[in-house]
Amino acid sequence: MEANRYNKKIPKATSKRLPVYLRYLKMLDKSGVHRIKSREFSELTQIPSATIRRDFSHLGELGRSGYGYEVSYLIEVFSQILHSWEEKRIALVGCGNLGKALLYNNFRRNENVNIVCAFDNDPKIIGTEIAGLKICSMADLDRQIADNNCTVAISTVPSEHSQAAIDQLVKAGVTAILNFAPNPVNVPANVVVQYLDLTTELLTLIYYNDNYINKVNGAASQLTKS
Repeated sequence: MEANRYNKKIPKATSKRLPVYLRYLKMLDKSGVHRIKSREFSELTQIPSATIRRDFSHLGELGRSGYGYEVSYLIEVFSQILHSWEEKRIALVGCGNLGKALLYNNFRRNENVNIVCAFDNDPKIIGTEIAGLKICSMADLDRQIADNNCTVAISTVPSEHSQAAIDQLVKAGVTAILNFAPNPVNVPANVVVQYLDLTTELLTLIYYNDNYINKVNGAASQLTKS
């Protein structure tokens, strides 16, 4: 199967859910589950079954009506699309509290995604080791990025300094960046930046809880009383 043939067909919203599907499928596989239906998968992932079926339809005939989906086959399909069997070597810029947390975690759920080099401009941090990885100076970024063959990076640099840090990453050849600073940065057309703002994510969760979960629980309570 050629994963590249899917690249232009998968909507962005669907592509964001594929890693979630793959993670849960691997959990099912480890638990000895060989087949699952969209309704059951929906209960596990908390993604509507209609959304799951629509997402899967972008990838061809993955299952049969009334039968469900073969877990091992879905793992094979999603792994090839996401290239999850290939090692992803990640550079980290910014080794403050958030950066340290990322280094200590270092993507344990996916053994093929690894932070292999980390950078900071604080003299107190440069040269120290965090989770077994030596923290390098930003002055060494170009060489380290090249030596470690990194095209993907994570930036935890605050908004007021993020543009300068990302400019340096782009100059070093990085083409995909996960940016924890919410303010937009300017990058060339061939570079992709994904923003992750924890405050926005939390506010979205709170809104969902206030406007959906509580209403559902209230309705269920009324049904019980009646």
